[in-house]
Amino acid sequence: MDPTYIANLHTLLAQTVAPDTNVIKSATASLNQNYYKDPTCIPALYEILATSPEQNVRQLSAVELRKRISQGEGKLWSGVPEEVRRTIKTKVFENIMSEQASIVRHSMARVISSIANIELPLDTWPDLLPFLQQATSSPTATHREVGIFVLFSVLEAVIDALKEQTSSLFTIFSQLLVDPESTEVRVTTVRALGTLAQFIEADEKADIKKFQALLPGIIGVVSQSCASNNEDDARHGFDVIETLLILESPLLSKNIPDLVQFCLSVGANKSTDDEIRQMALNALNWTIKYKKSKIQSLNLAKPIMEVLLPIGSEADPEDNDEDSPSRLAFRAVDALATVLPPNQVFPPLHALVTGYMQSPDPGLRKSAMMAFGVTVEGCSEFIRPHMKSLWPLIDTGLSDPEPIVRKAACIAFACICEWLEEECAERHAVLLPAIINLTEDPATQGPACTALDAYLEILELEIGNYLPMIMQRLTGLLATAPMNVKAIVTGAIGSAAHASKGNFTPYFEETMTRLRPFLSLTQDGEEMDLRGISTDAIGTIAEAVGKTAFTPYVPEIMKTAFEGVALGSARLKECSFLFFGVLAKVFGDDFGPYVPMVVPLLLESMKQNEGGTDELIEKLANENPDAFSTGATGAQLGNAMMSTDLAPGEAQVVDIDPTQAISVNSAIAIEKEIAADTMGVVFAATHNHFLPYLEPCTLELVEALQHYYEGIRKSAISSLFAFMQTFYELSGPEIWEPGARVTVPLHEKVRDLVQHTLAPILELWSSEDDKSVVSALCADLSETIAKIGPGLLDGHLEEICQNVKIILEGKSLCQQDPDAEEDEEPLEDQAEFDSVLISSTSDVVATLASVLGADFAQVFGTFLPLIAKNTAKNKSSTDRASAVGTIGEVITGMKNGITAFTQPILQITFAALSDEDSEVRSNAAFAAGVLIENSDADISADFQYMHILNALKPMFIVNDASTSPELHGRDNAAGAVSRMILKNSSALPLDQVLPVLYSALPLKNDYLENTPMYRGIFHLFRTNEAMMMNFVDVLVPAFGLVLAPDAGEQLTEEIRAELIQLIHHLKASVPGKVAPLAAVVPGL
Repeated sequence: MDPTYIANLHTLLAQTVAPDTNVIKSATASLNQNYYKDPTCIPALYEILATSPEQNVRQLSAVELRKRISQGEGKLWSGVPEEVRRTIKTKVFENIMSEQASIVRHSMARVISSIANIELPLDTWPDLLPFLQQATSSPTATHREVGIFVLFSVLEAVIDALKEQTSSLFTIFSQLLVDPESTEVRVTTVRALGTLAQFIEADEKADIKKFQALLPGIIGVVSQSCASNNEDDARHGFDVIETLLILESPLLSKNIPDLVQFCLSVGANKSTDDEIRQMALNALNWTIKYKKSKIQSLNLAKPIMEVLLPIGSEADPEDNDEDSPSRLAFRAVDALATVLPPNQVFPPLHALVTGYMQSPDPGLRKSAMMAFGVTVEGCSEFIRPHMKSLWPLIDTGLSDPEPIVRKAACIAFACICEWLEEECAERHAVLLPAIINLTEDPATQGPACTALDAYLEILELEIGNYLPMIMQRLTGLLATAPMNVKAIVTGAIGSAAHASKGNFTPYFEETMTRLRPFLSLTQDGEEMDLRGISTDAIGTIAEAVGKTAFTPYVPEIMKTAFEGVALGSARLKECSFLFFGVLAKVFGDDFGPYVPMVVPLLLESMKQNEGGTDELIEKLANENPDAFSTGATGAQLGNAMMSTDLAPGEAQVVDIDPTQAISVNSAIAIEKEIAADTMGVVFAATHNHFLPYLEPCTLELVEALQHYYEGIRKSAISSLFAFMQTFYELSGPEIWEPGARVTVPLHEKVRDLVQHTLAPILELWSSEDDKSVVSALCADLSETIAKIGPGLLDGHLEEICQNVKIILEGKSLCQQDPDAEEDEEPLEDQAEFDSVLISSTSDVVATLASVLGADFAQVFGTFLPLIAKNTAKNKSSTDRASAVGTIGEVITGMKNGITAFTQPILQITFAALSDEDSEVRSNAAFAAGVLIENSDADISADFQYMHILNALKPMFIVNDASTSPELHGRDNAAGAVSRMILKNSSALPLDQVLPVLYSALPLKNDYLENTPMYRGIFHLFRTNEAMMMNFVDVLVPAFGLVLAPDAGEQLTEEIRAELIQLIHHLKASVPGKVAPLAAVVPGL
């Protein structure tokens, strides 16, 4: 080869690593223009790689050689004469073994893998595998290091060509995992096994078994890296573990207990570097999420929490966004509560929390409070009945002498507010003053304001007496608190406005005066956060005070919101989009002039690419650190997108798994989630003003259905259904009739929109693997079916029913556990989020019944046994209540079409009426009543009425200590008895029944049951007035209460009119007894 060509190429390569930018640019341009387009550069680069005395030039030549070989899918390599290619393939083995610099050897290994990617599929490099076998079995450690790294690189590049060699590969790996001399060999072997694992299919049992045999060795190598505090090697090891966790092949199933124990031991070891401890706890978190069935079947929740809570006692970093072992410990506790049945999590946690709260160590008390808080989301329904006995824990935490415990108690309380609203609201007299007092203490100010914000969000009528005190405190903090606390305070003011609604008006002007300056802040970080939250809060305030009061501020605030979007901050855009949506709801069609400015911004946001440069990743990480699941910095994540074995500047383009690089909750993804949601909100509010944008928005949302982030998919689904509903409203539809046959066709354009949007949504439904997305889809679908009616189901009913059936059978993709063994029985107990999925799917069944009416009988026979199985005693009370409630709703929809199912439903109802759970009994009372009302079968025969009456009677016994479900149960029982009267009063012992029934008046918890109650009263006055006169003294006071001007909508207009007629009728016979009703009955 021409020595001059090689010398010139060598010179240019050397210039590209020179310190002079101009020299680098000139040399790079010359290389790209004069060398890298010609196959001749490949042997020249190889010659420089083999002979140059300068390590950085050899390194760079290896980098460029790999690129040129891969260029154009190998076309440049193919242009090299065959004899020259053969020479390179032969000599490269010798050269890599003699190379002294590790970084150059690694780059040469990438060269070999790029050649292998082309040659192995063609079976034109027979020497490669013998070389790898010889090198990996060499007695020289450096040779083994070279051999395993080359093998690792080749596996990454062209594993398909080596699939037939897996048996020999396992043999090699089993030896190298226990290499006696080289840590590098052992670690690289683990990495190679991680690559190989990705190509083992679930049905390749032999390979799975061989891999599983190596897992103890893999864990052992990672353990050695952790023990030596080698962060890079440990990261490689945990990357492999996390890869194994997300694979569908059950490679880890036999080793889950060992893996859990390993992660816990590393995470709890304070002598290990915190970075490595965090890796271990992150891996534990993934283990809990992806191997939940194993965790559940082995009852590992208790021993896991026994290790995690002491970790949680450690001090936290000052920066709230910085990960630490303690914070990751609580994240793992949260994962346990979310994915496991609550009866496996909360009882052992409660025992730990109770004990820790007695500890003299404030760290342990802090851990107890935090652990309690993070479990509420996943265990809320399990906790709800026990909350009265649990409040002393929170009260004790809020008054603890140590600030870290009080802060933790505030955070725990904020979590409880989100999931147990009613239980929190009823304790306002105790909790609100305690939280407000903590806002005055600088040591607890931030968390206390967070707790106050969460509490105000759920208070409504209760806030009235406290509003002056709350606003005085919050507005004072706006003037004195640090910037980060001001942001929390601003959010709390928004929540106060939300809770108090029109009562916020006296504080409106002053609040706007204080918040408006925050809308001009422009510095990244805390200032931008405060500006965003202020924008969001002002939207909430506008909703509270109403259109008239807020109108003067609209031009100014809209202008600052648009300016905020222009600043490019994802967080600020998110808050501005939320503001636009709220203002659209407040102003309706009057928001129309802003639609041409708002919607293009939403479309522009949706079209963004979440990827980007290292600088963008770093910017996103700084804006929203929680969006990055690995806990790494932006720079570290950027590095994760390149091979760690490449030279500086050698960016290797690779496919990035979102779970390994940027979390799906990146700032831009969340911005797009809000943008997608806002589209539906703006259309619903502004109607015709949105129509020019309906088509482009629809296309964008349909595309977003395939987005990897579940939040965007959920928002896209929600807005597409909102589009269908709003467009349907705009078509001026006639009222549809229940039935499978469409008697009122949809407008042609509405039908077109439905066809273009519902089909991709249903396609997503069948392939969606995220339970929360499917639950949201079912909720939105149910609402839309109820609104649009049979026209929406036309052509889609069979597919909808099939998807519902698959979920109720537990066979949908989002319900599958890829790690379950074939011979394993499905686990009976479920996490509460699993119950939410079943409940939302059951709601679709109930809605189908209401829309199809009696025609639903054609498919209900398929659904009934699937729903009924959730009423079994081994199901959770939530599942039982949901199933019985669904049956009741189905009956009301099908009317007399339910007749054929009367007996099986009666059997379910009889059992449910004696259930230990009050909500199940309440729903059963409703179901029994509507079955009696609607079925054509004679349920009064064969003592069935008496059976039902005996089951209902205890439900009438309530007192001041009764729970909400018990109080609702009494009203439902009253409705059921009233329906029995209406259907066949002669089958009842009225002299015994009526005193008990009328003791429930006035109904206070479920006003819908007033309809059958009063219809029953009217019926009895018509058929047996003499008997009913005995109850006038009981009935008249109830009549007065339901007819009072301040009674609200307790009665339908029809019932109200008939009740007034009855009172006038009674005036003729007992004028003195009805005289007190003169104030509420006209003309009396």
